[in-house]
Amino acid sequence: MKKSIVALLSVLVLTSVLSACNTTRGVGEDVEAGGKAIQKSTN
Repeated sequence: MKKSIVALLSVLVLTSVLSACNTTRGVGEDVEAGGKAIQKSTN
């Protein structure tokens, strides 16, 4: 249950970060940062 909540919150944060990007490079960096955050939350 806890992992589901963490995953959901991570997706929400990633979505909000992606909507704030203005450039293609920024999107790539944000996706990478979101992936790292998800990996850290599952460990």
